[in-house]
Amino acid sequence: MKLLAMDTSTLVMGVAVMDLENQKILGETVTNLHKNHSVRLMPTIEQLLNDLDLAVDDLTHLAVTRGPGSYTGIRIGVTTAKAMSWARQIPLYSASSLAVLALNGARFGGWVVPMFDARRRRVYTGAFRMDNHEIREKLPQQVITLNAWLQQLKESGEPVLFLGDDVVRFEEEIRSTLGKQACFGTPQENIPRPASLAWLAYQKWSRQEQPEPPDFSPEYLQMTEAEANWLKKQRKEGANG
Repeated sequence: MKLLAMDTSTLVMGVAVMDLENQKILGETVTNLHKNHSVRLMPTIEQLLNDLDLAVDDLTHLAVTRGPGSYTGIRIGVTTAKAMSWARQIPLYSASSLAVLALNGARFGGWVVPMFDARRRRVYTGAFRMDNHEIREKLPQQVITLNAWLQQLKESGEPVLFLGDDVVRFEEEIRSTLGKQACFGTPQENIPRPASLAWLAYQKWSRQEQPEPPDFSPEYLQMTEAEANWLKKQRKEGANG
């Protein structure tokens, strides 16, 4: 059985194929470019399948990151995965994009904290730790101001490994607040791998967890700017009415 995993939740676009029965990653393609995922995703999938001498008909399962991250990127991945799942009538699993990135720090002895910039000095983040080969949340995934988040981490007293390409924007403040408590990922650890997404999907499959329903939705963790502006307008009109 072959699982196709796709991640378009950040600037990084990744595609991987896993042999579920043999627990083997057959192939993986990762790029980190300022280019449109909607144009590149399907050709990348087709190229990887071609390199592996596989056809779409050989796929038995799908996996996609459900967010948080780029609104547009998440929608592209989720929409593509749902369309393929419906067309091929094969199960679709999803995983948090933060959890996928956190797996890069699986061997770290403290808390692993992936971070994506959510703008206005806020971050999408959470705290994770490996426990018996399973990724566990130590602090919930959320969108939070950087200052409040660093204070929570400082109070925990745990060593913290920060992961993600966006971390460099906040490194000075992180070091100032956490000091030696803070560690930072290497360049290869800072980009999410679709093979990690495939592994999280494999774990769900092996535990016989139910796949996503046809109408499942992404997890943005916050409203889009357009939604927030619309809600603000409605409240203002209601107050004036």
